[in-house]
This record gives sequence, structure tokens and C-alpha cells, in this order.
Amino acid sequence: MDTTMSFYVLRKNDFSSWIDRLVERYQVIGPKATSDGIVFDKVHSGEEVLMDYPTTILPPKKVLLPQRERLFQFGGNGRQIKPDLATEHSVIMGIHTCDMHAIALLDEIFSQGYPDQHYLARREHTSLISIECLEPCSDQSFCKDMGTHILPEQYDLHLTDIGEAYTADIGSEKGTRLLMLAEVQKVTDLDYERFSKTIGEKWGRFPYRLKAEVTALPSLLSASYNGVHWDEAGERCLGCGNCTAVCPTCCCFDVKDEVDFTLKSGERYRVWDSCQLNEYALVAGGHDFRANRGERLRHRFIHKFKTQGKDFGMLGCVGCGRCTQACLVNISPVDLINKIHQQRTAAVKQHRR
Repeated sequence: MDTTMSFYVLRKNDFSSWIDRLVERYQVIGPKATSDGIVFDKVHSGEEVLMDYPTTILPPKKVLLPQRERLFQFGGNGRQIKPDLATEHSVIMGIHTCDMHAIALLDEIFSQGYPDQHYLARREHTSLISIECLEPCSDQSFCKDMGTHILPEQYDLHLTDIGEAYTADIGSEKGTRLLMLAEVQKVTDLDYERFSKTIGEKWGRFPYRLKAEVTALPSLLSASYNGVHWDEAGERCLGCGNCTAVCPTCCCFDVKDEVDFTLKSGERYRVWDSCQLNEYALVAGGHDFRANRGERLRHRFIHKFKTQGKDFGMLGCVGCGRCTQACLVNISPVDLINKIHQQRTAAVKQHRR
């Protein structure tokens, strides 16, 4: 392997054995077919990895931000503290580009302000192998609108299916180390031709689904802050939090302590939380800043499509469509944003008459 190059070809006949070698050295997590659908889970052999998959129930975010994570243990009447920081190196295999954008946003969120040492330690010990999306994951996805159907700038190793092989694009030293375990070949003119044809044919398969430009969403949502559509959607919403549970960018959590019967030792851990749950905005004295479901929906949409863009330079939605798939009453960001856009456009036209 010529380490001065960054673009190689990995034949599919050699793919499974490459994964087997990775499994010998790292904890490998990848998309697997189960009776409950496609899930990211620990793999034990290359034959388990399913690279051509529509989408997963939960995003690979769960590897970097576990649903329940111990932060530290304490003892000696609270004077002895032992933090739990990740040390095992993991490889996440087969990440879709939208989820890569989501991880890039999480990296920003947990690095700014007070850096989260637990997330950052796990992230430092994790390598990401992404796969080029050649068609939409589902009818609910709108990644082209969000610009997430293409790879973000930061990646370790990126694969593209060109038929009988994958092209492998190295993006970091981590990616180089991973690919050194594979039987790769130099790219030929025919490989380049197949790659260019594959990428060229990709674009027409991804439709635009939003009627409003993404750059206009912050002002659109601000102007529609008091619109009746929030209450209408809130009437349908169950407040179950399914949408945030499957979202690849939602990262709110609650912190809890568990102590033994002597109250002298125990552990502190965090668990996922959701802004869509009634208790989330409830404070001492019984006041709830977002008491009804419409207000909570509005908060989520404004946070995703406005606030996070202002704070981190990236919108908080990657258009994966998981929230729509998980919603029990079929609340869709695409439908709701398009409805707000249509109502706003009609109001502006009426005002100009």
C-alpha cells in the first residue's frame, strides 16, 4: 500500500476478510440485519456487515453517546472519585453521509463551552468508515434539501460502491491505519470511470422535498412563531419523545446519582432526555416553560432549523427521516415546514393586495 495516495480500490471479494482483520484488533460496530430491522451493533465477522441498507432504527450516535452512560464512581464519603473514560478503540462501519453530518455536529456541540470529556474520549478512540449513499434511504428522507447527501469534510475512510468493488478514500491517519489491513489495489482508469459514472448517476435519484430554501428556514420559523400550525400539530402529537429518541443529532441528557444504603459510595450516570416530554421544561415551583405539546414541537423545530445553525454553523436536522418513521401520528418535518411556507406565502400575497 502506497501511503502517499489517498484513493484505492477494495474488491468486494476481499471485503469480508478485511472486516475479520479489523475485528481482531478493534471493537467493530456496523449495520446488521435482525428480526427487528437493520441496527448498528457489534459485529464478529465480515459476513454480518450489511453495507447496502436503507436506514437503521437508531443512528450510530448511540455508540458515541450511549443511552445510559456511567460518568464516574464515588466512594469514601464522596471524596474518592473515579471517572469512566473510554479507552477501547472502536470502528463504526457503514455510516451514511447524513449520519456523518450528524456526528460532525455532535463533535461541535460537545467541544464548545465546557468540553464533554466523556464524549470526546469516546470520539477520540473511534474511527468512522462511511459509505456513499447512492439513493434515498426512505420516502421520508430529505437529505438533498439539507445538503447531507454528500460527505462532510471530516471523515476517516469513505467507501463508494462501484459494482464489483468499493473505492476507498482516506481522510485521516486513522483511515490509513484501517485500510492498511485490507487487500487494496491502485485505482485504474476503468475504476475512475466507474466511480465518476456512479456519482454522476446518483444526483438525479435524490429529490428536493422542501418548498422553502434551507437558508430561509430560520426567518420563516421566526415569522411563524405564533402560527396556528403549532397548536394543530400539538393536538396530534402524543408527547412520547419517539422523534428525539431516533434523531441522530438530539443529545439532551439528564444526570442522576445512585448511592448504596450507607450513602457513602455510588455512581453518577446520564441518560437520554427529550424536550418533547412534559417534565423536561418543568422547574421548581411547578412552572413549565413549555406546558403544551404545540410549544414543545415549536421549540424542537426552531432549535433544529435555526438556533443550532446560529450556534454551531450547522443546522440540527440532517434530513434522515427517522423522526417521521418513528412518529405514531405521522408528524413530518417536510409536511409541517411546507405547510408553514404555504401559509406564510399566502399571508404575504394577501398583505400586498
